[in-house]
Amino acid sequence: MPLLTQSGKQRPKYMLLVDQLIQKVTSGEIRPGEALPSEHQLCESYQLARTTVRNAMQLLEEQGWITRLQGKGSFVSLNPPLPTSKPLDIFAFVLPEIRTGFYPSLQRSFEQAAALTQNQVLVCCTENKVDMQGNTILQLIDKHVSGVALVPATVPATPAYQIRQLQQHGIPVVFCHREVEGVQAPLLSIPFREVGLLAGQTLLQQGHRSLALFSPHRASSSIEYESGLREALASQETPCPEPFIFHGPHSQIHPIDYEQELLTTLESMFKQPDPPTAIFATFDSLAELIYLLLGKLGYRVPEDISLLGFGGTVRHGAIQSRLSSITVDEVAIGQKAAELLTQMKQGKLPIDTAEIYPMPIQTSTGQTLGPAPK
Repeated sequence: MPLLTQSGKQRPKYMLLVDQLIQKVTSGEIRPGEALPSEHQLCESYQLARTTVRNAMQLLEEQGWITRLQGKGSFVSLNPPLPTSKPLDIFAFVLPEIRTGFYPSLQRSFEQAAALTQNQVLVCCTENKVDMQGNTILQLIDKHVSGVALVPATVPATPAYQIRQLQQHGIPVVFCHREVEGVQAPLLSIPFREVGLLAGQTLLQQGHRSLALFSPHRASSSIEYESGLREALASQETPCPEPFIFHGPHSQIHPIDYEQELLTTLESMFKQPDPPTAIFATFDSLAELIYLLLGKLGYRVPEDISLLGFGGTVRHGAIQSRLSSITVDEVAIGQKAAELLTQMKQGKLPIDTAEIYPMPIQTSTGQTLGPAPK
């Protein structure tokens, strides 16, 4: 009697066994207090490996469905958790930030795409903190959501076990922007090194040779941005000055929270013998604050110094709409994330697929990019 899939969904075999044993309890075929077949009998009946059966029994025990007595076997709990919760037709979108940058447009496009398949969306903000993200994931598992799109937290880096918990409960996951090492799931990737490379090339084409890079904090993406920028500088026939690099504090997610430190850093930068004539800020909200601080210091943008940000193709706000930036299509990311979750939910795509979908980038000219001052 091999296991049967449910609605064509690709779920781990031990989860399918859990489903069928719970169905036997809820239908009254096996009553509270009665013994379950032995692990050996379940292996033979369902044509499963012993490890698969043990994983299923462990999960049933953790959820309160059975009691295991050493040397006697497994018994249905006297008070099993009836009735069982059915998965909700809800997708969750877990984001490190929802107020600034490209995140509002990313969220909106995901919600619109999910609505086309009659899926509501639960938006969760982690403030880029991995412990808050872990608590959020546990709540989503408890709610039996249908799928999770996730921009992984980076303070510190997201551990693989957080994401595996979702997949082990049959909940598909799609990574947006960056992956989590050790987990197989679809990735809608931002090519961070290419972003830094394109930023460097764009500034070099305007005649700038002394460049600065400012990022919200030091993370894997920041290292990739810096690598791309340095690659652009290294491609020049005549050596360029060493770029000025600033990474914000890990403890703060919003640039406004370390405004004074940012101002002090800019003052120090301009006191160097060969100060940068152009700044690449790796997030639009950071670039906007730098724009205001440059004015406070008496520098004109772009006449005295050029400023290049990084954000989405949707340009809202008084400063962002004027800001020159490298852009990624956040609307396409949101739409593709909802599409992939729907395919995995319907069983058309395995939840452990590791396919990568690189998102294209381009330059938004704006008004803060100009030639290097003479």
